Amino acid sequence: MEQFELNAEPRDNVGKGASRRLRRTGKVPGIVYGTEKGPISIQLDHDDLMHHLEKEAFYSHILTLKIGKESEEVVLRDLQRHPYKPKIMHIDLQRIKATEKISMRVPLHILNEASCPGVKDEKGIVNSLMTQLEILCLPKDLPEYIEIDIGELHVGDSVHLNELKLPEGIELEIIVSGGDPNQAVLSIQQPQVEEEEEATEESAGAAEADEAPPAGDKEKPDSED
Repeated sequence: MEQFELNAEPRDNVGKGASRRLRRTGKVPGIVYGTEKGPISIQLDHDDLMHHLEKEAFYSHILTLKIGKESEEVVLRDLQRHPYKPKIMHIDLQRIKATEKISMRVPLHILNEASCPGVKDEKGIVNSLMTQLEILCLPKDLPEYIEIDIGELHVGDSVHLNELKLPEGIELEIIVSGGDPNQAVLSIQQPQVEEEEEATEESAGAAEADEAPPAGDKEKPDSED
């Protein structure tokens, strides 16, 4: 399993003005909170953070945060990006404890899509209704992603939350909190374009029928006078 280490420094100056000045120096303002310790304002190197963010696993991993000589385990809780520039504006990190369950969003990975009968033979498409799941687990059980094997699905089939094969120690937040376990995660459907083409062809056929002259209403030959 890949390991991620973040190097941070404490910061004393807070506020919008201080954060703007910090960003101009290539740093990202942030905060780390949780457990019995109080929140600490921190700053991280922007380019180093961007490099980590390029990897999907970073978002659902236990991260090692180093502040000076001390290190602690954290998870990514919030990330604020610039509305149109490739720039991180702020980061929130949460401390974790080995004995306490955490709530995390993890991505869904679809297996065997190319060999799925509904896709390969029946020309269907995968309609993903969820791209990630919110789970509950101890830090040691946190997975990088949840897999969904669709190798046996046909057009019209779907996969629901209660049908997912979850790793040991993993619970779905929505089910624990009393949500609907029958919610669909994905389905195999006929391509919409085919349905639209059929509808267009039917409309065109109806239009041609409307334009055809009534039976027996034939043009009379020109007079030979």
